[in-house]
Parts: sequence; structure tokens; C-alpha cells
Amino acid sequence: MKRGFYTILAAQFFSALADNALLFAAIALLKLMHAPEWHTPVLQQSFIVSFIILAPFVGAFADSLPKGQVMFISNAIKMVGCVAMLVGVDPLLAYGLAGFGAAAYSPAKYGILTEFLPAERLVAANSWMEGLTVLAIILGAVVGGILLSPNISAAMLEHLHVPLIDTAPDLAIAIILVLYFIAALFNLYIPRLPIDHKPLSRNPVALLQEFTHCFKLLWKDPLGQVSLAVTTLFWGAGASLRLILLAWAAVALHYDISSAAKLTAWFAVGISIGAVLAARFVKLEQAVKVLPVGIGMGLLVLTMPLITSPLLATIMLIGMGAMGGFFVVPMNALLQHRGHLLMGSGSSIAVQNFNENISIFLMLGLYALMDKMGFSIYAITIAFGLLMAGIMGVLYKKHGHDQDTGKI
Repeated sequence: MKRGFYTILAAQFFSALADNALLFAAIALLKLMHAPEWHTPVLQQSFIVSFIILAPFVGAFADSLPKGQVMFISNAIKMVGCVAMLVGVDPLLAYGLAGFGAAAYSPAKYGILTEFLPAERLVAANSWMEGLTVLAIILGAVVGGILLSPNISAAMLEHLHVPLIDTAPDLAIAIILVLYFIAALFNLYIPRLPIDHKPLSRNPVALLQEFTHCFKLLWKDPLGQVSLAVTTLFWGAGASLRLILLAWAAVALHYDISSAAKLTAWFAVGISIGAVLAARFVKLEQAVKVLPVGIGMGLLVLTMPLITSPLLATIMLIGMGAMGGFFVVPMNALLQHRGHLLMGSGSSIAVQNFNENISIFLMLGLYALMDKMGFSIYAITIAFGLLMAGIMGVLYKKHGHDQDTGKI
């Protein structure tokens, strides 16, 4: 890999580390405010609603400027969201502002891979990106758990006398702000590449029409269709499962938010293992063959209500994550490659984000609704496991025999 690729990875690592730690800090802030439990999935909805609303525009934005510059601007917006939390803005609104920055960041961080590397290196590059992102998720959960631990936060706050930093969530958010700043510094050193597929217009109506065209184009493309469907399902279910795991750990293992946050790191460990295996054994033209692994992941979710041991929980989460990493990385690479050929990397990833985040929004809404209606966490878990296994089964039945992916 070229040296500039590692600069991209470093920038992504610190940004993803901050993103994942911020979620736990925001949840802790809600608990400190004694907000209703169903506010937790709504919090995540506030973050991803920007991905949906801004989808027609962020792809064009990412393609109109050097990707490193886009990533720098996006991290700056996330920093504003952190400051908003510290000055007392409602967490749902402040976290939503951070989501605004994340929506602009995503097309650039993936789009730069297709511009910087040849097609035959995309699966490996995605494995590096996903693996390092997963490491950031692991550390984000661990760092968030440590900073929110009563003993550690109390000891640090005792020696800190900084305005606006009075509680454990405040302390965590302040440290996360520093992580975003470090990511922004790395953004400045990302190689400046020639602008590819520059948008023909900056008119919002024209951009909306262009996005609609790209949306239809990617869904009509056979390989784009299956990869888009799979990644849409995976990230929708995955975002919900991350929050479900926190509630499940509290009931099944009697964990507080600090311990539960650390437990979710094992799921991320599994994803990194699956990503490495995918890079080693799955070629881009064989991506469709991994669909049955997604069915297995959904079925494994169904075992969660039976588990009450921390050791078994750890093994289950690693296995579940490994399945997810193994099937989503090749699909992600295939989707990026098709999108880059059809319409430009930034626009295709904006379409991908739009679909994935509608899925996340709907599944989080389903989780919030079931929680508000009084469903037990076990019933919610079973529902999500069946939903994932069922949809993956339908996709496999439709596309499982379409192995003619050599014409990519």
C-alpha cells in the first residue's frame, strides 16, 4: 500500500474512536438526566437522520473537493457537536449535530479508497479500513467505559477544575473532543488527488435529480442491487443490536453501562477477525458467495436469550461479529467498485449511506416502539434475529446462484 493510505487510516482511526466513545458518553448523559429508556434508540436516530436528509448533497460535496479537505470540515462539525453537549444543549440535538458531520465524512473516507487504489486492492483496503475501524470501536467502547466508570471519573474530576466539566459524561466528551482534533490534523496530511466525477451543478434541485438518478442506477445494476441490499440490512440490524446489547447485558449479566460498553467491544473483535478472513479468502468476483454467512449471523442472535454467562456471552459476540465482518467486507468492496464505475465514488457511497441509514432509522424506531410498548429485551432480541435471518434468506434465494460476478 502507498504511504498516503496509512495517513487515511490514521485519520479514520481517531475519528471512528471518537464517534464510538461519543455514543456511550451521550447515553450516559441521558441517564444522568433520567431520560426515558426509549430515548436511547431515539438518540441514535438523531445521529443518523442527517445521513438520510443530506444524502442527495453530501456525495456531490465529497466529489467536489479533495477528500482530505472534506474529512477535515466534517471532523470540525463533529467537534461543534461535542461543544454543544458541554454547554448544555439537549443531547438529542447535540448528537444530531455530530451526525451532520458524520454524514459528510462517510462518502469521503470510503470514496478516497477507489481514487487512491486500483480495483484489485479494494477488498484488502476495505479490510484494513474496517479492521482499523473495528479496533477504534473496541477502544471507543473501552475508553468510554473507563471514562464513565464512577471511580476513575471521580478521581480525574477531583484533580480537574475546568469550566463545563463537572460530571463523568462531561469529562468523556471533553476527551473525545481532543480525539476529533487529532483526526482533523491527520486530515490535513492526506494526499490531494485530482477531483474525479466532479458534480455538474451545485443547484439543490439538480443535485436531488442527480441523486435520484444514481439511486435508480445502483439498484438496477445486478451486482449493485445485491451488495446494496446486504449492506443496508447489515448496518440497520447492526446499529440496533449495539444498543440492544447494552440493554441485554443489564438484564442477562447485570452489567452497568460501563461494563456493558466494554462487552460490546468483543463484537467488534469478531468483526475484525471476519474482515481479516475475508481479505484472505474472498476475492471481489466471489463476493456473492458469502450470503449464507449472513443467515448464520441472524440465527446466532437467537441464542442471546439463553446466555447468562459472561464467558459464553463473549464467545457468542466474537462469533457473531466474525460472521458479520466476513460477509459485509466483500459486499462493501463490491458496492464501492460498482458505484465508482457507474457514477463516481462519493455519489455511490451517498446512495449507500442513504439506504443503510433509512434501514437504521426504521430498525431503531422499531426497537424504540417495542421498548415503549413494554416488550422484554429477550423478545426484542428474538424479533431482530428472525428479521435478519429471514431477509438474508430471501436475498440468498434470489441472488445466491448469480455467481457470474467475473464481469465486474
